Amino acid sequence: MSDILIYPAGCTPACLAAVKELKRRGLSVTDHITPEATHLLLDVPSFTGDGHLRGGADFNQLAAQCPEGITLIGGRIPDSLEHPSMDLLKDDTYQFENAVITAECALRVAAERIPFTFRKTPVLIVGWGRIGKHLAFLLRSFGAEVSVLSRSASHRAEAASFGIQPLSLNGLSKRIGHFRIIFNTAPELMIPRELSEKSDGCLKIDLASTPGIEGDDVIQAKGLPGIYAPESSGRLIADTVMRLIQEESL
Repeated sequence: MSDILIYPAGCTPACLAAVKELKRRGLSVTDHITPEATHLLLDVPSFTGDGHLRGGADFNQLAAQCPEGITLIGGRIPDSLEHPSMDLLKDDTYQFENAVITAECALRVAAERIPFTFRKTPVLIVGWGRIGKHLAFLLRSFGAEVSVLSRSASHRAEAASFGIQPLSLNGLSKRIGHFRIIFNTAPELMIPRELSEKSDGCLKIDLASTPGIEGDDVIQAKGLPGIYAPESSGRLIADTVMRLIQEESL
């Protein structure tokens, strides 16, 4: 990896932690744009909805200063950009490890706001993806009474095989008032306002990129790893960058 030189353009604490870790592992990092730079490290995810970098910079202006053919490292990198890229959010290992960090951070968000412990607390997890599964297993380890809401019959069956109570949309109206905490992980509307209002006094935390719970009392909790665990998030970025660069050289 002696020919690798990374220029970090990201500005989040996680990106800064990743740079520190990459340096510790012997990768060369430059603090200014230079013709020798081989990789441009962006935040993960890298872009805002209006197409600018998360720090507010204009990507085209930044790219114009970089060597032609520089490899972009980041997350959700648009296919329209004419640069080779390493998109961490398309890497399965990164996504699963990031789900573990997200689930732990979600419990911290909840623990800061509840006057009770997780033990014997009825908790509903909406969605049975990577984050939903890790949340369910973590909550179970604390003794919570965990239920999972999913549209998918196979997901409900899998959850039931682990001893987790499955719940379909048809049964939600009768059960929703029973839960003290609801975590949404599904990137679609699953609990509309009329149902959400039946769970008055319930802590509702939405982790999805697209809101899945309606209501004025819903806590929107996106990007938790970078907020609550920037060192762990940065280490995961560094781990993934090192692995992808090694795979690239094989």
